[in-house]
Order: sequence, then structure tokens, then C-alpha cells
Amino acid sequence: MNHLMKTVAGIAFASVTMLGLANPAKAVEVQEVVSDGGIRAWLIEDHLNPLITMDMTFVGAGASTDPADKLGLANMVSGLIDEGAGEMDSQTFRGEMENRSISLSFDAGRDDFSGALTMLTRETDTGIDLLRLALSEPRFDNEAVERIRSQIIAGLKRAENDPGDIASRTFFTSIFGDHPYARPVSGTFETVGSLNATDFRGFVNRAFAKDNLIIGVAGDITAKELGPLLDEAFGHLPDKSDLPTIPAAKPSFGKVDIVEQDMPQSQAIWGQKGIDRHDPDFYAAYVMNYILGGGGFSSRLTEEVREKRGLAYGVYSYLANLDHADLMMGGVATRNDAIGQSLSLVSDEWTKMKERGVSQEELDNAKSYLTGAFPLRFTSLGNLSGMLVGMQKEDLGTDFLDRRNSLVEAVTLEDVNRVAGELMDPDNVTLTVVGKPEGELAF
Repeated sequence: MNHLMKTVAGIAFASVTMLGLANPAKAVEVQEVVSDGGIRAWLIEDHLNPLITMDMTFVGAGASTDPADKLGLANMVSGLIDEGAGEMDSQTFRGEMENRSISLSFDAGRDDFSGALTMLTRETDTGIDLLRLALSEPRFDNEAVERIRSQIIAGLKRAENDPGDIASRTFFTSIFGDHPYARPVSGTFETVGSLNATDFRGFVNRAFAKDNLIIGVAGDITAKELGPLLDEAFGHLPDKSDLPTIPAAKPSFGKVDIVEQDMPQSQAIWGQKGIDRHDPDFYAAYVMNYILGGGGFSSRLTEEVREKRGLAYGVYSYLANLDHADLMMGGVATRNDAIGQSLSLVSDEWTKMKERGVSQEELDNAKSYLTGAFPLRFTSLGNLSGMLVGMQKEDLGTDFLDRRNSLVEAVTLEDVNRVAGELMDPDNVTLTVVGKPEGELAF
């Protein structure tokens, strides 16, 4: 969901744990860089290691824009645009990246199309040129197209029998109905099988533009050096994207869907209405969710379901913010004969949170962890450049990294318990269970 996950292969990521630790009062300096051509990026300089990471997102260019008869288009493009570009076929393009220890990858989510570039400082020119070619001159050769198509179809076949995938598809179809969010990001056998180079080029021409581009950069580069590279990588893009308008989603909750599968375990996911990222009460909800199910072994759900009764290895909850819908979700997987009891315990905790809220001790422990752990997000350049993209998309300001812990610290017991009473809605939760559950299921 969110989406918002990548692997940097072939390169040992740089440790930048010094950021934010030497001077806790000021975590890192975020600079806004504007190139001569008007391309904007946010930058965090760190010259400890000769490494640079660049994350980019084309907002609104995700799978929700796929035409109904071309589902999986954005996803397939994300697997193809680094499979040969310009004069280089797939083998040559990939060989250039491997020989120079450059990682370039792309991903399509429901809302956005994103990319990530990691390169040694000495390979900056080559890395930027490969990125430029991938975005502006992807080849879509038949060999690469059929190979990536085969990989996607193989994934779709695996997903047919994967309880987690089945639960996710069923849940999103149940709550979103005919909204684009209900459609599978990876497409279907029929639609993926019909996609061709004309479709891929059309997507690139519509989706990659300057007006929906967000860039975050971290590492061994200065603002002065970055400006010309932005023009080199992105200056060729058209000024305006040409993407369909996605309507606001109106998810429907309160249903129970059971998908019978002959397997020893049942997989359950559930969800209700969430809270907007810009709502003044967002941080109170964020802390509340940490106490409920977002805090791993320290959460109430884990304590009740795993620690006290050993019913499941893991159980969790989280806030999910899509561009057109806000959700509060959770999940658990356990034996068929234990899923009913597990869900009953989860439902009880959902209700207790609404009716009783949290204690001062729980709040203090949560705030202590959430503020203390935040600097650990600065331990890789990829985390930093990705955070810069998210900060821009959510319009959080260049000083957010300095302000974030104070936002958590400002949450009071009254805030959390008021928000818990308003947000938690155990009577309007949609539940999806996949497996052969025994006994009555409800939330």
C-alpha cells in the first residue's frame, strides 16, 4: 500500500547514521534545488561515502489510470523501461548497470509510478544518462516484452492460490466496488496477454511529465552539481502529463467475505475508514494505532493474540493513505481452528480502544519509542531520498524532519482517547477471510 518498497541490488548501501545524531536539535538540512530548466528536487547532502541515491515519483501515474481493457499496463511498463533504451538492447543496458555498480528500478502502485537510482559518485554521469534513456527512449523489444510478460503471468498464477493475494484482491473489490482501486495492479491473464509496445509507448507519453514529477536526492553531491543533472535526466520530459482524473473513492464497509480454500491456515484482513494525512488529529491516530497494532511486540493485538494465547505468529494494524481514500487496516494468519478466536480478540481490542482509549503509561511508552526510533530512518541514503519524495507529495515542508518528533510529542492523552472514540468503528469493519475457517466468523 502505500505502498509506499524497493531493493537496491549490487551495491552496499551507505551508512549515514551520523545524520541527526550529532545534533539532535537539527536532524538534517533539506535543500530545495531548482535547475536552470525549472526542474525541482529536494536534496540532503552527505559526503561521508561516495554514493548518491535519487528517488522519483510521477504522481497520479499508477495502476488506477489503466484502461479497463489494459489492466496491468503501468505495472508492466515499470518492468520494461530499464530493459533496453536508446541504442542499447536489454543485455547491453543491464550489463552497463552491472559493470558500473548502478542500480535502477521502477515500480507502479495504485496511485503513482516511481523510480529509484543508486550510483557511485564517480558513475554519476553514466547513471543519469541511463535514467534519461529509460524515461525517454525505452525500446520495448519483443524479447524483453515477452520475458517480462512471462514473469508477470507466472506471478499471476502464483497469486491465484496465495491466500494473502486472494484476501487483498477480495477485500479491495469488496470495499471499492467499481472504483479503479478495486482493479488488480498487476492486471489479469487476459489483459496482460494483450498488451503491446504501442500501449507501453502511449503510457510513457501520457504519464511521464514535469508537472507530476517529484524528486528526492541524497548523498555525495552538492546543490550546484545537482542542478545540471536534473536537466539532463528530466529536461526532455513534456511540460504536462495527460492522465485521466481518478474520482474520490467512497469505500463501503461492514461486510464479511469468506473465500473457501483447502489449506491448513486462514488469512484474514480487515479495514474501516481511516484518517486523512493532513487531518489535525493524524498524529493522535498514528500514536493510537501504534499502541493498538502498529507497535509489533509492544502492541495490544500482539499481546492478546500471540503472547498470551499463541494463536498467531503475527497480527497487526496500520493507517493506509491512498490519494483518494483513507483506510485503517489490519491482518492476521493462523490455523483454521484458531482464526475465529483470533478475530474475536481483535474485535474486542478494537472496541476497547474506542470505549476506553489508552493509559498514560501506554502513551508515554509509545511516544518514547516513536521519537527515539525516528533517527534510525536516516541510516541509509535510499531511505532519505525516498522520504524527501514523500515529504513533497504530502506538502510537509523542508523542515519536516526537524518538526516531526515535536508533532508526536505534542499528542496528549486527551487527544488520543478523543480520536479513538471518533475514529474506531467496530460496527463498520469489512472482514475478508481466505482458507477453511472453523466456527463463526465476525468482527
